[in-house]
Amino acid sequence: MNSIQVDKNSIAKSIRLTGSSIKTKPKNGKYLLWALSIGTFAFIFSLLQLNIDYTKIVSGTSEFVAMFAKMFPPDASDWLSVVDSAVLTFQMTWVGTLSAAIFSYVIAFFGASNITPNPVIKVAVRGFGALMRAIPVMVWGIIFVAAVGLGPMPGVMALTVHSMGMLTKVFSDSIEEIDNGVIEALKAAGANKIQIITRGVIPATFTSSLSWFLLRLDIDLRYSTLLGMVGAGGIGWELVYSMRNYNLNRALFVTLIIFTMLFTLEIINNSIKRKIIKV
Repeated sequence: MNSIQVDKNSIAKSIRLTGSSIKTKPKNGKYLLWALSIGTFAFIFSLLQLNIDYTKIVSGTSEFVAMFAKMFPPDASDWLSVVDSAVLTFQMTWVGTLSAAIFSYVIAFFGASNITPNPVIKVAVRGFGALMRAIPVMVWGIIFVAAVGLGPMPGVMALTVHSMGMLTKVFSDSIEEIDNGVIEALKAAGANKIQIITRGVIPATFTSSLSWFLLRLDIDLRYSTLLGMVGAGGIGWELVYSMRNYNLNRALFVTLIIFTMLFTLEIINNSIKRKIIKV
């Protein structure tokens, strides 16, 4: 009889819990409806405020198709110069992203609440990261071109500074997300701060940090192409040079090289990430 009574109580409790969860669903649906309504209103209002001339979209599309047709066939006669610029672009990307990753990983320990020696230092590090990524990479490129002149150096500096804004944040977040039991166990074993970081934090965050680094490398390769357009050299400059001279066939070839670079890096990144997951 006692077991039956317990079962009845369990069933009654489940019914009450189910009923309470069902009652909360209309509230969630109500919030979703409000969000959808506000989003739709903002979209329509923005379209009206922008005063978009839709006739230009039609005429512009036809002009784009005509210009795109003139790009064929791609002109690969100067392929060696384009490939050299592509290699320069990748080198600029690699140096800038790797430098940013090293600096960011070091200061990320000061931006993580579970490791930082002082909350004020955490706020300062987080604020530094927010400032670095708030300024667009193109603006950083223009600033450094004006400061040090044309060439790959301002491109590397712009990528490093802008990448630090993102990587500092994600590395700090990764450190904060590790199990506090690992840190407490090392403290109980008498480990000092350096030992906690080297034996606990770094092994626990290595996989996630590597994934963020690969993502940022992919992003910076795209950014480095844009930085070439403001004087940082590389394949971006080759594209601007071709477009300014209305050499559309060469511009198409440069675009294909850029696509090949980005797609190849994406394949490599995905392969590395799959291997990391299996480990």
